Amino acid sequence: MNTLFDKIWDKHVVQKIDDGPTQLYIDRLYCHEVTTPQAFDGMRARGLRCFRPQQIYCMPDHNTPTHDQDKPIADPVSKAQVDALERNAAEFGLTHYGMLSKDNGIIHVVGPEKGLSLPGMTIVCGDSHTSTHGAMGAVAFGIGTSEVEMVMASQCILQQKPKSMRININGTLGKGVTAKDVALYLMAQITTSGATGYFVEYAGEAVRNLSMEGRLTLCNLSIEMGARGGMIAPDETTFNYIKGREFAPKGEEWEKAVAYWKTLKSGEDAVFDKELFFDAADIEPRITYGTNPGMGIGITEAIPANGQMANSPEQSFLKALDYMGFKPGQKLLGTKVDYVFLGACTNGRIEDFRAFASLVKGRKKVDDVVAWLVPGSWAVDKQIREEGLDKILAEAGFEIRQPGCSACLAMNDDKIPAGKLSVSTSNRNFEGRQGPGARTVLASPLTAAAAAVTGVITDPRELL
Repeated sequence: MNTLFDKIWDKHVVQKIDDGPTQLYIDRLYCHEVTTPQAFDGMRARGLRCFRPQQIYCMPDHNTPTHDQDKPIADPVSKAQVDALERNAAEFGLTHYGMLSKDNGIIHVVGPEKGLSLPGMTIVCGDSHTSTHGAMGAVAFGIGTSEVEMVMASQCILQQKPKSMRININGTLGKGVTAKDVALYLMAQITTSGATGYFVEYAGEAVRNLSMEGRLTLCNLSIEMGARGGMIAPDETTFNYIKGREFAPKGEEWEKAVAYWKTLKSGEDAVFDKELFFDAADIEPRITYGTNPGMGIGITEAIPANGQMANSPEQSFLKALDYMGFKPGQKLLGTKVDYVFLGACTNGRIEDFRAFASLVKGRKKVDDVVAWLVPGSWAVDKQIREEGLDKILAEAGFEIRQPGCSACLAMNDDKIPAGKLSVSTSNRNFEGRQGPGARTVLASPLTAAAAAVTGVITDPRELL
């Protein structure tokens, strides 16, 4: 086999049960407020303590408001969940990055930026987008609440070993094409179930040329193809990103770590259960038109006509279009936009704010577009201000909110009203995902910025 995935997985096997699951050692468990309360209750009921508390990090993100964080959370359910995480972390002796602390943010943004997610690790969280951390050259995947409890109690998990897939993207990405567009393109090509049962390694020139932020975006969306996780072999881009971060190895330990990390790549003779090849030149800025992330088109293309449905049975295809208020064969360029959301664990990093700011600079937000710009962490917020991006954005009519998951999902105050059309940099466009009756078009930060300053769905390449 000799794949990158095999190397990390095999190194973490504690024992293998014949015809059963593998007991896998876990290096890092991340906990947020939504999927942990029952796990802590289970630990309490059994009189257990966390086996290795120093390897567990907790922070609220889903329910945190993105304004007035210094005031009590108004929604009682959100408040209860955020408060419970703080109490549980204290009781079980776990590191907790609370709201308004400089360390807080979306867990999948904070982990890499603090150097907590490192190459060669196994990383889990009770959250499907844990696949994000695979960009560091790690095996990272989402788990259920009962499995969160299992890791708390034993620092191990029972897992069936997934199959392996390599997706190669060769060539150079064109102007205005981002990692988000690559991910949306792949979903449309292989469908939202095309990688089910697989762990995906991304490779090829276009992937190597992505920044760390771009790689995090690509791996974040692996779950939306049905994959167990996604990963990219660590290289100089990875090492340069990690060096000097708070929890990164220092001094002699750093040299030793890099020497090991350099071995983390698939061998020349590596055999994958499935291998796919794509050409970067075929990818243009993308948008979705339906109610799953695979229902997408190039921004200049038309929605498929009934006869050439995009990987979707006719009934569900038409139901999705009916919900979105679109028609088969329609082009979306010029469609009026009500809301624009920049943020989420998909696109809430500093590079995403740089891209958005670069396009709106010298332009003005359209008055009747509501724009929510939400940094993925307080560290991103700080960098935005240090680089003067906040001034560029303010001059163009935008304000920056406080960190959190925000309008990615309707679990906090930032909900898109029913019937309104949102161009969103988040990861899911399911019915009601951004609020009951909300209509979501997924896109890159550049495409979102173009919509904000024109008021309609616009090809960002026309404004670059």
